[in-house]
Amino acid sequence: MGDQRTDKATSGGSGTAARTPRPRGRPRAFDRATALEKALMAFWERGYEATSVSDLTRVMGIGAPSLYAAFGDKRALFEEVVQVYGATHGSFAQRALEEEPTAEAAVARLLREAATGFTAPGHPHGCLVIHAATNCSTPEVEEALRRQREANVLAIENRIRADVAAGRLPPDTEPGVLARHAAAVFQGMSQQARDGASREELEAVAEFAMTVWPRC
Repeated sequence: MGDQRTDKATSGGSGTAARTPRPRGRPRAFDRATALEKALMAFWERGYEATSVSDLTRVMGIGAPSLYAAFGDKRALFEEVVQVYGATHGSFAQRALEEEPTAEAAVARLLREAATGFTAPGHPHGCLVIHAATNCSTPEVEEALRRQREANVLAIENRIRADVAAGRLPPDTEPGVLARHAAAVFQGMSQQARDGASREELEAVAEFAMTVWPRC
């Protein structure tokens, strides 16, 4: 005796059920960009070493398997976080160096906007690239952050060298020294912000730092 069950999804009366294609894999149950921003905040607040995978899964609202599937391991996630930080919260530094007509104007803007960015509400104070390396015992991460900070110093130095060549700065200006002075002020302002300095206090530091700028 044949099967008496009737399938409502038959096609053209042929008796063959219309099959709905099954989706491949399981869709992610979280918004990747949102989870990434939450990881950024955790690393920014605690630093790379002190932020555990369990800390990350808790703040991101996902399980460890989802974290590894979406971002790779902790180090790979941190590398992506640093890229996102540079394109968002920390992007003011690159814009200042690229958009201003002179090195002096670029550094003045860099320090002035650092005072605002380092103390803004809604996120940890200071700079992630500086503070995430605190007490870091992972050589690859520590070296990557050091290279990024050195690249920032070099970007300032290149602007200064260009101004010396163009006659906008005295010929005896030492670009490397002046660039490291600016970077030291920037990094110090970041730590001061972590210690509770206000925007107004850091703006005063930025203004004072520019008084040493050489004049033709």
